[in-house]
Amino acid sequence: MFGKPIEAALFDMDGLLIDTEAVYIEAYRQAAGTIGVEMPLSLCHAMIGVPTAECEVLIQEHFGPDFRVDHFQATFRSHADRILADNVPVKPGAVELLQFLAGRGLPCALATSSRPATAERYLGRAGLRGHFKAIATRYDVERPKPHPDVYLEAARRLGVAPERCLAFEDSSVGLTAAHAAGTIAIMVPDILQPPPDIRAKCVRVLPDLHAALDLLQEAFR
Repeated sequence: MFGKPIEAALFDMDGLLIDTEAVYIEAYRQAAGTIGVEMPLSLCHAMIGVPTAECEVLIQEHFGPDFRVDHFQATFRSHADRILADNVPVKPGAVELLQFLAGRGLPCALATSSRPATAERYLGRAGLRGHFKAIATRYDVERPKPHPDVYLEAARRLGVAPERCLAFEDSSVGLTAAHAAGTIAIMVPDILQPPPDIRAKCVRVLPDLHAALDLLQEAFR
C-alpha cells in the first residue's frame, strides 16, 4: 500500500493528536477582547500550523507597528493555559493509533512547531508522553515548517530514514514540511481542509484518526 517498508511514525501535535487549535482560536479572541481589539477568524486560521515567531510577525503586520505583540501574546498564553489547565483534550482515535503502532514495534516521534516545554506539558497532561521515543520541535532546528527540518530531525532522533517514516499532519503548512522531508505523508485535517496542491502531496487525506488506524490495520495485515 505504501510502496516501501515502514519503520517508524512521526506526528504533529496541535490539531492532530490533541484538540488544541480550537482552544488557541478561542484564547486569541479572548485576549483580543481583553485589550479592546478584534481578532479576525481569518488571521487565526492563517496561523494554524505556524510556529510562534512567525505567528507574531503575522499579528504585527495585521495590527500595525505600534501594536504590543509581546503583551498580546502573554495575554493569549494566560487564556490558553487557563482553558487547558485541567484538561488537554485528546483527538478521538489518537490513543488507539499509538497503541497499534507500539504493538507493531514501530517507534514514534513528535515533530511539532510548539516550544519544547509546551510539547512536554501538553503530552503529559493528555497522557500521551509515554508513546513517544523522541520529540523534535521548531526550536531544535534552523527553519520552521513548511521547511522539512523538524521532520528530518524527528526521523534522525529515531535513527530511521525519513522515507521509511509515516508522517501524520493536520495542517497544510505541516503537510508541506512532511512531504519535503521525504516521508510518507498522511493528512487528517482539523479546522481547514487542504487545497488541491496539498492533497497532491498526501498518500491519503483521512477524516479522523480512527480512519488512520483502519488504514494501517489494512496495510499491516
